[in-house]
Amino acid sequence: MRDYEEIVSFLGEWGPFQKTIFFLLSASSIPNGYVAMVMVFIADVPSHHCKPPLNVSSAVSELNHSIPTEEVKGELILSQCTRYKKGNGLAPEFGNETEGCLDGWEFSTERYTSTIVSEWNLVCEDAWKAPFSTTVFFFGVLIGSFLSGQISDRYGRKIIFFATMALQTIASLLQAASNSWELFCVFYFIVGMAYIGNYSSAFILGSELLSKSVRIPFATVGISMCYAVGYACLPFFAYFIRGWRMLLVAMTLSGFLYIPLWWCIPESPRWLLSQGRLVEAEAIIRAAACKNRVTAPDVIFRQEDCTELMKKNDNQKSERIYTWLDLFKTANIRNITIIQIIIWAVISMTYFGLSFNTPNMNGDPYLNCLISAATEIVGYGATWLFLCYMSRRFSLTFMLLLCGVTLLLLKFIPDELNILVLTLVMTGKAGISAAFCFVYMYGAELFPTVVRSMGIGATSMASRIGSTVSPYVAHIGKYNKIIPYILMGGISIVTGILSLLLPETKGKELPEHISQVKPLRCFGIKQRPLTGDMRKEREENTRLGNGAEKFQEDTAQSV
Repeated sequence: MRDYEEIVSFLGEWGPFQKTIFFLLSASSIPNGYVAMVMVFIADVPSHHCKPPLNVSSAVSELNHSIPTEEVKGELILSQCTRYKKGNGLAPEFGNETEGCLDGWEFSTERYTSTIVSEWNLVCEDAWKAPFSTTVFFFGVLIGSFLSGQISDRYGRKIIFFATMALQTIASLLQAASNSWELFCVFYFIVGMAYIGNYSSAFILGSELLSKSVRIPFATVGISMCYAVGYACLPFFAYFIRGWRMLLVAMTLSGFLYIPLWWCIPESPRWLLSQGRLVEAEAIIRAAACKNRVTAPDVIFRQEDCTELMKKNDNQKSERIYTWLDLFKTANIRNITIIQIIIWAVISMTYFGLSFNTPNMNGDPYLNCLISAATEIVGYGATWLFLCYMSRRFSLTFMLLLCGVTLLLLKFIPDELNILVLTLVMTGKAGISAAFCFVYMYGAELFPTVVRSMGIGATSMASRIGSTVSPYVAHIGKYNKIIPYILMGGISIVTGILSLLLPETKGKELPEHISQVKPLRCFGIKQRPLTGDMRKEREENTRLGNGAEKFQEDTAQSV
C-alpha cells in the first residue's frame, strides 16, 4: 500500500481542519481532569467528634466532660472515635472508661455542608472506605485499559470516543444519586472504565487524524494541558458548591456540551481503510480538503490499497503471533520491561498521591488545589521542551530527582513557613507531572515495533496499580503530614537513579524486532552477542519483509 502520509499530504500540515481536530479533541479531555480529582473534596474528612449521650448537652463544657481529648498534628481536639462511659446510679456521671461512638458523630459544616464521609460516617473503623472509593475508581481504569483498545480497534475510534463520554456522564449523575456507599463505588468503577476509554480514544483519534509534525504537541501541549485545565476548574466549582451531590451534578452536566462534537469530529480514515471502507475514508479526506481550501485529486485512495492493507494485516497475524512472554524473552528487553514497570508504577503513585494529599496541607485547600493544577500546566509545557531539545535519559532522571529532592526537603522545613512548604510541594508536583507525560513517548521509543503495543500496555497496567495505592498514601497524611512526602520523595529519587540505566533514544532509529533492543547503559552492562534464536528471528523478519511502523502510529495505538 502507498504511504498514507504521502497520500494525504495535499491537505497540508496545519490547516483549518487540523486546527479544529486539535482543539476539539484536546477540549474533550477537560472533564477527565476533574473526574478522579473530585474526590479531593467530596471524600475529604470534616472535623468531627463523637456525639455525646442523648441526655447530654452539646455545649462545649458538657462535651469536655463526656468526650476525651487527643492530640492530632500537634493540636488538642475532642476524640474522634471514643467517648467516656456514663456512670450509673451513685457513680459519677462520667467515669474514666471509654467506649466507641455509639450514637454516631457530629461533623463540622464550616467547610462542607456534606461529603461522602459525613453522609455515610466513613470514619474510625470505617475510615478505610473513603480512600478505597478512589481505589475502586482506579480498578475501573485498569479494566477499561484492557477493554477500550480492543473495542476501539473493532468498532472504530469515533463511536467509542462518544460512547465512553456518554457513559462517563450518565454514571457520574447516577453516582450523585447513590443512596449507599456501596452503590457509590459501583458507579465510580464504571466512571473509571469510561474515563480511560474516553481519554485513550481521543488520543488515538487525534494521532490518526493529525499530521506527523502535530502529534507530539497534541499529546503534550494539547490533550494534557486541557486535562490540567479541567483539574483547575475543580476548586472553583468546589468553592461555591459545598455539598458533594450538587458538586458532582454541576461538574457532570458539562459533559452534555460535547454532544455537538459528533458532527464536527470524523472517524479515523486510517481505521476505515483497514476495514475496507474506502468510500467513507475518501469522503472524510475530501471534506477536510474542502475545509482547508485545497483541491483534492480525482482519486485519493485506490481499491487495491484497501485490499493490500487488509491482506497485509491478515498475513501479519498468521506469520508471527507475539505474546506478553516476548517482553521477557531476551536479557535486553527483559531489563527494559522491568525498569519501565517500576518507573511507571512509582510515577503514577507519586502523581496521584500528591494530588489527593492537597487537603492535608496547611492553608486553604481550594487555593492549594488550584496551584496544584497550575503546576501541571507548567509541567506539561516543560515536557514538550524536553522532548524537543533534551536527551531522553537525563530528562526523565531530572524530573524524578527534582520531585524527590524537593519532597524530602520538606522534612527540614518548619510548618510555620507555609509559602516555602507550598513552593516545594508544587515544584515536586510539576516534576512528576512532566515525568508522567514524558514516559509515554519515551516508552514507545524503547520497545521494538513487534511488541510496542504490548510493552506500553504492560507498563500502563503497572501505572494503574501504582494509582490504586495512592489514596492510602495520601490517607497517611491525615495523621502525619511528613510521612507521605518522605515515602514519595524517597522512591522518586531511587527511581530517578534507576532510570539512568535506560538507553538513549532521541534521534536514534527505533528498534523493529526484539533482537534490536538496546542494552542498559550503566554498571558495565554491555550488548550481548546474538544467540542462535535471536539471529534466526532477525533472518526470519528480514525474509518476511516486516518493516518498521511509524513511531507516532504506534504511540497512538498503544496508549
